[in-house]
Amino acid sequence: MNWKELTDSKSIAKLEAIGNKHVEEIVAKYSELCMPEKIIIFDDSKEDMEKVRKLAVEKKEEMPLTIKGHTIHYDGYYDQGRDAANTKILLKKGVHISKKLVTGEREECLEEVYKILEGIMKGKEMFVRFYCLGPQKSKFSLCALQITDSAYVSHSEDILYRQGYEEFKRLNGGKNFFYFIHSAGELNEDGTSKNVDKRRIYIDLEGNRVYTVNNQYAGNSVGLKKLALRLAIKKSHEEDWLCEHMFVLGAQRPGKGRTTYFSGAFPSACGKTSTAMIPGQKIIGDDIAYIRIGDDGTAYAVNVEQGIFGIIEDVNANDDPLIYHTLTTPRELIFSNILTNNGKPYWLGMKSETPLEGRNHSGQWSVGKKDAAGKEIALAHKNARYTMRIKELPNADSKIDDPNGVPISGIIYGGRDSDTSPPVVESLGWAHGVFIGAAVESETTAAKVGGVLGTRTHDPMANLDFLVVPLGTYIKNHLRFGENLSLPPKIFATNYFLKEEGNYLNDKVDKKVWLYWMEGRIHGEYKAINTPIGLIPYYEDLKEIYRESFGKDFSKEAYEKLFSIRVHKLVERLDRIEAIYAQEQSIPQAFKHQLSQQHHRLEEAKKQYGKETISPFDF
Repeated sequence: MNWKELTDSKSIAKLEAIGNKHVEEIVAKYSELCMPEKIIIFDDSKEDMEKVRKLAVEKKEEMPLTIKGHTIHYDGYYDQGRDAANTKILLKKGVHISKKLVTGEREECLEEVYKILEGIMKGKEMFVRFYCLGPQKSKFSLCALQITDSAYVSHSEDILYRQGYEEFKRLNGGKNFFYFIHSAGELNEDGTSKNVDKRRIYIDLEGNRVYTVNNQYAGNSVGLKKLALRLAIKKSHEEDWLCEHMFVLGAQRPGKGRTTYFSGAFPSACGKTSTAMIPGQKIIGDDIAYIRIGDDGTAYAVNVEQGIFGIIEDVNANDDPLIYHTLTTPRELIFSNILTNNGKPYWLGMKSETPLEGRNHSGQWSVGKKDAAGKEIALAHKNARYTMRIKELPNADSKIDDPNGVPISGIIYGGRDSDTSPPVVESLGWAHGVFIGAAVESETTAAKVGGVLGTRTHDPMANLDFLVVPLGTYIKNHLRFGENLSLPPKIFATNYFLKEEGNYLNDKVDKKVWLYWMEGRIHGEYKAINTPIGLIPYYEDLKEIYRESFGKDFSKEAYEKLFSIRVHKLVERLDRIEAIYAQEQSIPQAFKHQLSQQHHRLEEAKKQYGKETISPFDF
């Protein structure tokens, strides 16, 4: 059946006004394959976006909560995180990228997913949406076409991304865009995806497209997020810019009268969103950045998105006051996979009294409920989320939509360990900083299906799950990017999770102190201690920042525990990193040199000071 027979004259006029035969061919192809009952074409108008919101509620994909603008969405019990095992990069026979990547033979996978898609939208509506990845009218930005049968996915993308209908017109009929085909598939009675055993997320690099079926969790279904990230990484490496899993924030220290922009990459649950949302600072974005070299030789970045899809666990009024305020006041906001009771939301770690029953990701819930495997079900999922626009926040930066981006003066790589790394370290230079980023480790989190909590994993630049180029090529391009900058950003590493006898050695809010020290280093306001792993703060400088920021003292004892160099643990980590990279091909010699030099510096320090744990006061 011709696609035009499945829609109305308004939708036909909207699609034809774009003047792009490639878009029309895609709509025609997938309407014939997926067999929807109806097709709706949306433009950038407020009326169309409001229509999507209403559809999400009418179809019971979302349910209104007590606070105005708030809704709750539930994914299936077994559809609560990124499905790494069934997310495949499609490659032609004989093509290899990395042993760490899950790949599939392109023609076989396309044949499989086409069979799954056949008739998958029977009885449903097909939504055709147009988005812009990055600010509108910007050299940074890319066009994205989304086809889905989920009003929730469509509504989420309206919050998370800028509208792109007019951007598609500016393509002048060209095919320089990504496109995404999604279906939740057959649904259970509660509206969740039924056939999760046939969940597939296939990324076709050659076709600049992604297929994602039999799922609803936004990390799998929202094509413009981590799925588009893969396509953009490929494009960036072909065009000599960077596509990174990074936030962008503007640091504003009281009394300084300046804004210093940082980008930062943190694996899941390592403090990325809470760092981007440090009180008193400005936020550009919390997840994905495109970085290009400006005409002045400086690195400039834009936020690909305009919204936040954040992990809600442990968000509370004390530790994350800005985020908590947004979650408890009126605005357009979607919660997912938390507990609701009488129209009110509750989540893990919110540090307030929670009810003993309600509805959550398992259906009707009460304390003690167990799943089919006999495991007790918590009141909310550890990977439960909230979706909201950044501009709703009081700390949204005025340059969030600047088509020229913002100049990046510092890059932060955040890992997670309880016994190895100091809270903040500055690299010895760009190449050493790239090494630090490529050696990031963290504990497995609930954001990945099948992960075992507490397992330490290697996640270079917090981007490993999304790489579609060989790891060696990725590192080489980072090194080259820095060489082409006239003033490379300083690179830092952070770790907020050091423990002693099971207790954290610092508070969550202390990350503001580490940020202010980094900001001061960029402007030459602080000297630093040279250690085998990089530059660390002097005690007196941190004591001053603590007093200025929180009006409290910072003891020498606390400083020593946090910033001691734990040689044995650091060497163990280097050995793990060396073993991992030994399995990869074409790793740049510059990276190997940095690894060797850091190993040598640690061993020399151990000989010089005669102990495994070296106090920062010794250096």
